[in-house]
Amino acid sequence: MKNLWSDKDAKRFIRRYKRQGINTDLALRVYTSRLLGINPKLVIHGGGNTSVKTTLKTIMGDFTDVICVKGSGWDLGNIEPEGLPAMHLIPLTQMKTLDALSDQDMVNAQRTNLLDSRSPNPSVETLLHAFLPHKFIDHTHANPILALSNQPSGERLCFKIYGNNIGYVPYIMPGFALAKKAFEVYQENPNIAGLILHKHGVFTFADTAKKSYDQMINLCNLAEKHIRNERRSSFVSIRLPKKTAKAYEIAPILRGLVVDERKPMVLDFRTSKQVRKFVDGTDILRYSQLGTVTPDHVIRTKPMPLVVPAPDADNLNHFRKGAEIALKRYIRNYHAYFRRNNKIAPIKKTELDPFPRIILVPGLGLFGLGNSAKTAAISADLAETNIEVITDTEAMSRFQPISEYDFFDIEYWSLEQAKLGASREKPLQRKIVVVTGGGSGIGAATAREFAAEGAQVAIIDNNSKAAEIVASSIGGLGIPCDVTSPQSVKKAFAAISLAYGGVDIVISNAGAAWQGRIGDVDERTLRQSFEVNFWGHQNIAQAAVAVMQAQGFGGCLLFNTSKQAINPGHNFGPYGLPKAATLSLMKQYALEYGAEGIRSNAVNADRIRSGLLTKGIIKVRSKARGLNESDYMAGNLLKREVTTEDVAKAFVSLAKSESTTAAIMTVDGGNIEASLR
Repeated sequence: MKNLWSDKDAKRFIRRYKRQGINTDLALRVYTSRLLGINPKLVIHGGGNTSVKTTLKTIMGDFTDVICVKGSGWDLGNIEPEGLPAMHLIPLTQMKTLDALSDQDMVNAQRTNLLDSRSPNPSVETLLHAFLPHKFIDHTHANPILALSNQPSGERLCFKIYGNNIGYVPYIMPGFALAKKAFEVYQENPNIAGLILHKHGVFTFADTAKKSYDQMINLCNLAEKHIRNERRSSFVSIRLPKKTAKAYEIAPILRGLVVDERKPMVLDFRTSKQVRKFVDGTDILRYSQLGTVTPDHVIRTKPMPLVVPAPDADNLNHFRKGAEIALKRYIRNYHAYFRRNNKIAPIKKTELDPFPRIILVPGLGLFGLGNSAKTAAISADLAETNIEVITDTEAMSRFQPISEYDFFDIEYWSLEQAKLGASREKPLQRKIVVVTGGGSGIGAATAREFAAEGAQVAIIDNNSKAAEIVASSIGGLGIPCDVTSPQSVKKAFAAISLAYGGVDIVISNAGAAWQGRIGDVDERTLRQSFEVNFWGHQNIAQAAVAVMQAQGFGGCLLFNTSKQAINPGHNFGPYGLPKAATLSLMKQYALEYGAEGIRSNAVNADRIRSGLLTKGIIKVRSKARGLNESDYMAGNLLKREVTTEDVAKAFVSLAKSESTTAAIMTVDGGNIEASLR
């Protein structure tokens, strides 16, 4: 493991934060915290914590001894000084004389001693940091050390490698009891450079930030050297189908199986040589079902992943049935796990949902699951970390983490659940939305509106750069695609299914306005218009429905048909005729797929002020050529401007109207000739 310390960077942090009134101690604490946080082999997604003991000025102008500890919700990789809330040190150190302390009293004591009441809750391991006398303390869940301690003889093995240079703490759930025990172990040998918390992680400490960080890297390097030297065995692979299905083919199937109370999940697929060796192993149902490599992971991943059969490309129905059986067994086992452990818990808990957050697929890789792309990615990252550590452990011995009840204690621990936050989900969170022609105008406005409602948005556009610009502005996915090409469309939907797991809502918006008097227009122009304005919609809808059927819980098709579909304009026949056909197409999908829960609706818009996002600048342009500013409100019953955002809101409204199908919503400020009354 590379030591990333740089004297030059350390001085730069000191100078930077000095200008903000931050002292050298805290500046260096931020610097080395980030060095730890950017290494996924040490900490990942909010894991680990650090502290520094220093002096700060109170509101009365007096200097007082404080301890600054990582606060809840902050990640070491990008932490700032405000992510290390300061507490009065002496009252916290005095608490080590207590015989016992409840979690609630511990949290209250920590908040009571904050210098700033607006600070986040300090880490649940604050007292461990406070009881140890060292100035700088680092705590990580270092992968190589976890690979050593998560063995049947883990403690003996660690002692063999580190000897008396390190203290050894048996597994105890984080909190007051762990802090007391860690301090007792330290007192037995005050010369130690750190503590290994059995099956949990490692602490290092020193009077300088550099030395504490150096010791962390050195301990990890010794562990990595031992793993390299002692690696003996590897996983034996199962026999796989002759032709394994693609990840994008099975993702919608899996997504449909794990939907709970009409709440789908977003999926994140991962694969690599290491992942494949793990998921293809003949003994996967043993080593994958023992638990996570550190207790901290369990609140995001649950104790165990779901293992499904290897998918045969020539028999996806067989895979679906096998995966369904595996999921039912997983849910039964989770219910039993909860009942078994809740029965002996001192305080009875309410069962969480029984669905997995990780799915292992032999022959392919793994899927992380979550209520957003972000949380799905976190699950997938943690799964890869577990695979790395378990692989190293199994290569030397056998993986043996903490007990089942200890996992239960962490999964249902109120202080750990609080880390996930109590934020309310947005209306369209968990939904995967596809917008065609999303690189500009109505499409871009629609993509932004759905993203604001919490949806995960994929933008399809034949202009790849425009798609990427809009996608990056909303945290979505930009995909180049020619909607007139069925193969291009299928490829786009495969990419979306691979990225997010499936599709829920499709806004078929891409179009272009060819003009010409219908008796004079040439065949090529008319055919081009039909390719884009009818066949483009059919290609998109057809591909979307295939994914929705694989999921099995319905979906929503939304078409931009324009007022031309019901109120033709002079010289706009080449545009209006295919739009009219698309309006009928919308009704046909509503008719033929309603029984499967797939809704189909349309928006008819006219004379819309269009916003085009180009290099961050909104440029106003007309959708139809030849209109000046006053023309937008001519014939408009409301005498008001109608914008792309108005059309976008109409699409969102129809997406939320779960009992509405075969409907047409007009957005034009009032055009009686185009009305449906």
